[in-house]
Amino acid sequence: MTHKIAKKIISYKVLTKEDTAEPVKQEQQPSFESMHEKVERPEVLVGSTYKIKTPQSEHALYITINDMVLNQGTSHEERRPYEIFINSKNMEHFQWVLALTRVISAVFRKGGDSCFLVEELKAVFDPKGGYFKKGGVFMPSLVAEIGCAIESHLKHIGMIKPEAMTDRQKKFLDEKRREFEAQHGESDGQAFPEKAVLCNKCSTKAMVLMDGCMTCLNCGESKCG
Repeated sequence: MTHKIAKKIISYKVLTKEDTAEPVKQEQQPSFESMHEKVERPEVLVGSTYKIKTPQSEHALYITINDMVLNQGTSHEERRPYEIFINSKNMEHFQWVLALTRVISAVFRKGGDSCFLVEELKAVFDPKGGYFKKGGVFMPSLVAEIGCAIESHLKHIGMIKPEAMTDRQKKFLDEKRREFEAQHGESDGQAFPEKAVLCNKCSTKAMVLMDGCMTCLNCGESKCG
């Protein structure tokens, strides 16, 4: 079959077999689901409950966080928080606790990195003063301890990677503690010596004076660097 050329030829190209062959269809990569607002809630969720008992109230708070398992059965399987509930016999905080759980649940379902909630909640201070948990850990407020419970859960499901101390750091702290107890006596079964003061880094009452330098027996923080 012939074709009449009506225009001036300005360039040309020799076609190869690859040019005339049909394009090869690329295999579609499997899509993996991530958390977002339109994810349908399944009938059953995996949950964990955390107990908070403060010296400010005779009734404990029970924090339940339910997770959704995404991409179940694949190498991309992961747990992501979907909703949170806080229950207590103490009705004093009912109004703001209910509001807090609804806002946090909405952030969970939004998807993305919700770990920022932990630092935001832990930074809340009670104007009436905080309290010490068992073991000498200072909590600036009840909201801050709720933030700590959420942090524990996010570490449990792998969203937050815990900062583990090295064997060298652990050995150093053990040596410092034995040295302090040898100089000042045993700590009577307490987690840290009675004379210890609050560490600003880990919020634990575990900082003691050793060799003219304040050193934390919990995290290793030292005023002398």
